[in-house]
Amino acid sequence: MDFKTPLARRGFLATALGGAACAAIPARAASDAVATPPSVISQPPRQWGAAAGPAYFPDPDVIALDPSFSGLTYFAAPIRRIYDKGDWVEGPAWSSEGRYLVFSDVVQSKALRYIWETGEVTQFRPDSYAANGNCFDFQGRLITCEGFFRRVVRFEHDGSVTTLADKFEGKGLNSPNDVVPHPDGSVWFTDPGYGTNISEGHADEPGGPTNPDGRIRWKIGRELIGDIGGVRRQQDHVFRLAPDGTLKAVLLEKDVTCPNGLAFSPDFKKLYIASTPAGPGQKKGGDQAIHVFDVQGDSLTNGRIFADMRFHGAQMNPDGFRADVFGNLWCGVTGPLGLCGVFVFSPQGVLLGRIRLPQGCSNLTFAGPKRDHLVMCAGSALYMLQVGVQGAASS
Repeated sequence: MDFKTPLARRGFLATALGGAACAAIPARAASDAVATPPSVISQPPRQWGAAAGPAYFPDPDVIALDPSFSGLTYFAAPIRRIYDKGDWVEGPAWSSEGRYLVFSDVVQSKALRYIWETGEVTQFRPDSYAANGNCFDFQGRLITCEGFFRRVVRFEHDGSVTTLADKFEGKGLNSPNDVVPHPDGSVWFTDPGYGTNISEGHADEPGGPTNPDGRIRWKIGRELIGDIGGVRRQQDHVFRLAPDGTLKAVLLEKDVTCPNGLAFSPDFKKLYIASTPAGPGQKKGGDQAIHVFDVQGDSLTNGRIFADMRFHGAQMNPDGFRADVFGNLWCGVTGPLGLCGVFVFSPQGVLLGRIRLPQGCSNLTFAGPKRDHLVMCAGSALYMLQVGVQGAASS
């Protein structure tokens, strides 16, 4: 680019925000006879729900950066908002047996369910205890990360609840965040400190990093049933829970600081982990990159940067992600409006395309009977997009 030559507003946005940005700006000149579709970056902004009007095909906020991205999308599918009554939605997980999507509203402490046939969102549990990540294991059982009790639990087929992990080496966990199953029966999860505050769990006991002077009344706000779990923020970890219940730290804070989202490759030979900004009571955060490790049995080796998440001069923040059947990584990202949403990377780390959303995307999953609908958690809302590929999933 010749920086000495002034750029028109349309030209600047097309350069800064990606190939479809120019078409997303509403026409101003009387001679411009072709209507331009609304976008999350246009003025007036794109509308959702009943006010959205007719859909434009292809959707202007589904942007190909590599020709191969067209094979992963469906040209006649618009991004749709399917829920908008949350505070901070997270942890989407699809049940193929029940044909519903479970997701969490962390701040409202709700476990919710989107029913595929009707599009209704109903209460799944009366109190989720500030749950965040969810997944279904290879037996169809729901596994949930509970921020308030700082533990990982499993809901059995008979309706009972099993606590899978709440302590490591005699100390309570921080706030399990995201969780994925492995076909060998193990469960892998991240344990940063994002739930060690009032909004997303509970603060530490007096003297802990998130309650150093003891002014926060850390025990109030939920009906406590048994042990509250962790009471003081510990080091960040990534854990593997073996089928026999053995909990092993496969990564320490020095390996990946503030570990957040995680996902296996379809062949389970690689594990991707997002490193995110500093959590409560923590002075230094992560590098905001996606890391990848080789899976060797119950250990991780050969750690390296998969994507540094720098895009158009901005440091984007990766959060939750999932792989499709071809090994492409669909990653929820937060950052500036016009850049935030979903980034899609090839197995080699090439950015193939992106999906713009009006809010940063905290997590996502593939849903639907064919597993070809991408459901994205973004702030207070759920968005859905039919794609041209299927997600790699356990259930």
